[in-house]
Amino acid sequence: MALSNSIRTYFKGTWHQGDYPVMNAADHGAWLGSTVFDGARFVDGLTPDLDAHCARVNRSAAALMIEPTVSTEDMVEMVHEGLRGFDKGDAVYIRPMYWAIHGDSTGIMPEAGETGFAISLEAVPMAPADAATTLTRTRFRRPVLENAVCNAKAGCLYPNNARMIAEAKSKGFGNALVADAMGNVAESATANVFMVRDGEVFTPIANGTFLSGITRARHIKNLRADGYTVHETVLTFEDFEAADEVFLSGNMNKVTPVSAFDDKRYDLGPVAKRARELYWDWAHSAA
Repeated sequence: MALSNSIRTYFKGTWHQGDYPVMNAADHGAWLGSTVFDGARFVDGLTPDLDAHCARVNRSAAALMIEPTVSTEDMVEMVHEGLRGFDKGDAVYIRPMYWAIHGDSTGIMPEAGETGFAISLEAVPMAPADAATTLTRTRFRRPVLENAVCNAKAGCLYPNNARMIAEAKSKGFGNALVADAMGNVAESATANVFMVRDGEVFTPIANGTFLSGITRARHIKNLRADGYTVHETVLTFEDFEAADEVFLSGNMNKVTPVSAFDDKRYDLGPVAKRARELYWDWAHSAA
């Protein structure tokens, strides 16, 4: 699924211009969905937390029983090589990915020994700072480790997220606020979520039903260093109805303000703005 017309693809030792084909129809990943990926960003010549994203795709592969074949260090080097084909002013979405090629004798379990690997670099602009979204409830929930690979950023998890978004959009909202198996808030359908009440920041505690994002962790660290009290705790939908401010945290746009949750309306508040400022201050200082 191309998001733009400016793409570079790494496959089998070579960078290719465009959306280069990488998977065969009989590959385990194409047939049975054994795919993992990660997402990082290139913005203003910076690649914040690129090493952490590359390390996580290797952990995701192992969790999905795919043998990771590229070290974090080599992957980071490959990405930087590919980014030389873009202008420094381009905003690029960085996607390293693995998929299984062979299955065991049952055909179901991925087999070690040969693994598909590619990197997709795609020019995708950052959303404007004031580009807000709206949230609503959804009947679909985040799975648990006992019935899904929640500890991987796996392609097979995303059809459930798509159902959440489709339901939200059918109700006139931009995204869904999603519950875990216990009925407590986990995240949105596309990103982790924060809320603010009486000047303090809250985010759902990582309980294994959703990926505790790299960007989420960066915001928590930055906000605490800036003097904010940040709670990782159990949160209900009622907590969000009582919030003063809500924002999403994800790699694609780093911070997305939320202007409404069902009938509750929020101002685009100062904490989301400050989280964005702190993130880019950190990214420039770490370069």
